[in-house]
Order: sequence, then structure tokens, then C-alpha cells
Amino acid sequence: MNEEMNGGFEVENRQDSVPEKIDYVFKVVVIGDSAVGKTQILSRFTKNEFCFDSKSTIGVEFQTRTVNIKGKVIKAQIWDTAGQERYRAVTSAYYRGALGAMLVYDITKRQSFDHVARWVEELRAHADSSIVIMLIGNKADLVDLRAVPTEHAVEFAEDQGLFFAETSALSGENVDKAFFILLEEIYGVICRKTLEGADKKPNGGDQATALKGSKIDVISGSDLEISEMKKLSSCSC
Repeated sequence: MNEEMNGGFEVENRQDSVPEKIDYVFKVVVIGDSAVGKTQILSRFTKNEFCFDSKSTIGVEFQTRTVNIKGKVIKAQIWDTAGQERYRAVTSAYYRGALGAMLVYDITKRQSFDHVARWVEELRAHADSSIVIMLIGNKADLVDLRAVPTEHAVEFAEDQGLFFAETSALSGENVDKAFFILLEEIYGVICRKTLEGADKKPNGGDQATALKGSKIDVISGSDLEISEMKKLSSCSC
């Protein structure tokens, strides 16, 4: 199962274990309500750390991690955006140029999930139409406090064509897998754009097709395994 899940990426690779030559730089934004664990997820992925005394993000910050995906060295530039309402006008500008997005809610706070639709709408209004979106239910370690059933999130993600996973920034469960799946899908989009561009004239002004119709397998709530998405249109790159 793990071999199938990992696909073409190496989960253990961190910045100091890959060559310095960078093939691609992918900008990813992490969005969602305040206090859902966005900064902690980012810290877990980039530094394998969890801060128990974390404070609310002010404005926008970013961190990086360099990984190997399908033989390519990818530098993930991940922007941590503040979830507070007063920063919304500021953070919207940072959607531009983003190839992927992590949309995070707290499984113990129903309101944070109820706001997800608004975040998707805002993201699609400001970002490129081909952006890859991963819906994340964070704090999955707090099983007894769960307020958002996994099935509700799966249904929403299927309806919106999003990828989905439940994570725990505290334990690290599924954090790496979620990011690597997102980055691998971004790489797939880049491959498709390159192939489409090769079939068009230089002045054709081709626009990449948006990712639509993604399908999710239902996640087992006990082991919080990320389900592989089966794309309706596949790309072998």
C-alpha cells in the first residue's frame, strides 16, 4: 500500500539530501481559518517540528523544502497566510502565481469547515484555473473532539474536485504524504501544459485546462490513510 501511495516521490527526502540543482520552483499557499494549524503543518513539513507555543501568523510568511519527485528536484515555496479577516485583502494578492493550495480546517471546529466553501471561492477567483487544491482536515489526533465527520469532508471534496486528507501536525501523521501528493499533481499539471504547448503554435496563447472531476476514495477514519485520487483524465509524465 505504501509503495502505491508514494508513487514517484520519496517521502524521506529533505533539503540536505537532494542535489543543489533545482529543476522547478512550485509556489503553494496554505489557507484556511485562523487557529486551524496551518503554521504547524508547514513547520512539520519543512522542519519536522511542532511548536506548542505557536502564535497567530501576521500577514504572510513562507518557508521552503526541496524534494525529489519523479527524478526532478522540486523546491516547494510554501506561503503561510493569516486566516484572520483583517488580513484577507492582503493575502488575496499572494494567490497569484500559486500552483497549489492546502486548504486547512480543524476537525474539532465545525465553523472552520463551514467556511471552506468561501475559501475555495476566493481561491478560484484569484488563482490560476489549473491550481491543484488539497483539502486538509487537521488535528486528526483529537478523535474524541471530532466535530466534522470524515464523510462530510469527502463529499465536499468530491463535489469540488479537490484532493483530501486528514492530518495531525502534532504527530506528523499524513503531513508529508499530503504535501507530496499535492506536489506530484502540480508536476503533472506542468507536464500537461508542456505537452499542450508543444502541440500549439507559439502565438496560440493556450490556456491550461482546469483540473475538474477528481474522485476520492473514502478514507478509513481509524488509520487516517490518505486516499489516492483517481483522475478522470490521466497524464503520464
